[in-house]
Amino acid sequence: MFTGIIEEIGTVKKIQKVSEHAVEMIIDSIKVIEDINIGDSISVNGICLTVTEFASGNFSLDAMPETIKSTSLKALKAGSKVNLERAMAANGRFGGHFVSGHVDGTGKITGKRKQENAIYYDIEIPEELAGFLLHKGSVTVDGISLTIFSIDRNTFTISLIPHTVSETILGEKGQNDIVNIECDMLAKYVQNMLKQQYAQEKEGMSEAFLQNNGFM
Repeated sequence: MFTGIIEEIGTVKKIQKVSEHAVEMIIDSIKVIEDINIGDSISVNGICLTVTEFASGNFSLDAMPETIKSTSLKALKAGSKVNLERAMAANGRFGGHFVSGHVDGTGKITGKRKQENAIYYDIEIPEELAGFLLHKGSVTVDGISLTIFSIDRNTFTISLIPHTVSETILGEKGQNDIVNIECDMLAKYVQNMLKQQYAQEKEGMSEAFLQNNGFM
C-alpha cells in the first residue's frame, strides 16, 4: 500500500529483457534504498514492483508481461527518470490517499498550461476508466496522489503546485506523453459491489418470479 507522495526521483540504470515479454530493471536511488530489503514493494511511476536485489546506490526489480502490457513501463530505457515511493509505514503520516500500485491503464496528456504558480494538465483516459473519476476526487498519475479539478467525458484535469513539479517527473512531461493511471480504490470497490447487486437482482427477476408474484 502507498500514499501517492513521491519520495524521490530515481534513474533507470539498466533495463533488459529476461524473456520475450518480461524485463529486469536496475534503478539508481539515494533515499529509497536507505532501508531497503529483498521482497520490499516499491512504487515505480505508480507501479508496485518487488525488490529482487540491491547494492550500494541501486536496486533491481522484475516486471512481468501483464505489467508491461498495461503500463507505460515499456517506454522506459537507461537514463529514464522515475518516481519512487516505498510502501506506506504503519507509523507514518498518511498525506495522500490509498494507492495500491496496481495501475488501471494509461492516459495521454492532451494539454499543459501554466496559471500563476500552478500547472494544469488535461489527461485523456480510456472510456472504461472515466466512471471511476469524481470532481474533487483523488486519482494517481505516475504514482502521484492528485486532486481532479474537472472532468469532461473521458478527459480530466489536474493541477500541480511548484513542489510537485520539481520533485516528480510529471513536471517534465508534456503534450502526448503517456502516464500511468490508478483510479481511486474506494470508487472501484463501490462500483464492483453495485454491479454484483444489480446482477443478483436481475437474476432474481426471472419469468418464474414474475408469474409466482402475480405479474404475468
